Amino acid sequence: MDKERLAFLQSKALEIRKLTIEEIGTLGTGHIGGAMSIVELLALLYFHRMRIDPQQPRMEGRDQLVVSKGHAGPAVYAALALKGYFPKDWLSTLNTGGTKLPSHCDRNLTPGIDMTTGSLGQGFSAALGIALGLRMDKLSAKVYTIIGDGESDEGQVWEAALFAGSQGLSNLIAFTDYNKQQLDGYTKDIINLDDLEAKWNAFGWYTQRVDGHDIAALDEAIEKALGQGKKPAMIIMDTIKGRGCSFAEGVQNNHSMAFNLEKAKEAIAALEAPASQG
Repeated sequence: MDKERLAFLQSKALEIRKLTIEEIGTLGTGHIGGAMSIVELLALLYFHRMRIDPQQPRMEGRDQLVVSKGHAGPAVYAALALKGYFPKDWLSTLNTGGTKLPSHCDRNLTPGIDMTTGSLGQGFSAALGIALGLRMDKLSAKVYTIIGDGESDEGQVWEAALFAGSQGLSNLIAFTDYNKQQLDGYTKDIINLDDLEAKWNAFGWYTQRVDGHDIAALDEAIEKALGQGKKPAMIIMDTIKGRGCSFAEGVQNNHSMAFNLEKAKEAIAALEAPASQG
């Protein structure tokens, strides 16, 4: 990836991060931690990798993204608004009466959402079904899906993993948001995931591990995943929960937080400060 393209994608990630903080701050509460940790990936997918058209959200043969950790919806909505799927002012309606942007992703309400998710584990299975259907229809589209490390406690994830590996669903690229935290603590203290790479390899997946906030590294991993052409791919992303949000990053209870718009604007100003000084 050339420097100009990387700079463009980094600017999109910054915008997604700022919009997400403002979006949740306007509501007053929301899943800030797990939204912040996937921002770089969303910028890369929506603004570089995925074959999509905001004017045709249900276009046949499009690439699709299933965010199985559906509580990260606010970040997805910010990316979709920035991409042009709907007006940015929709973001101020997050999870309010009559909104098209509920707390968790809903394909029946939000343009650009490919699968309703939130009940952890189920979105991942749906992504496999979509990938299998595309292959049966002989379509070249790719399916991308994001699961959480806490979500990986779900047995359904591993049933789906076994199926995808046995079917050789090479049109499926999955990401684990490995931020090492979940709703009620650190993953190592709740169910230790231990060697995730070995697990996914054992289930028949082409597995890589990268810095989930390094857009160039993520892009290279996707390129390798697409190039191998034989197995479903898992890219384990080492991330920081709450990344880039001054009051959430590094905080244990940052899965869902209450904060007002004033605090949100302070966090956004902190994000903008390095750019203004550079």
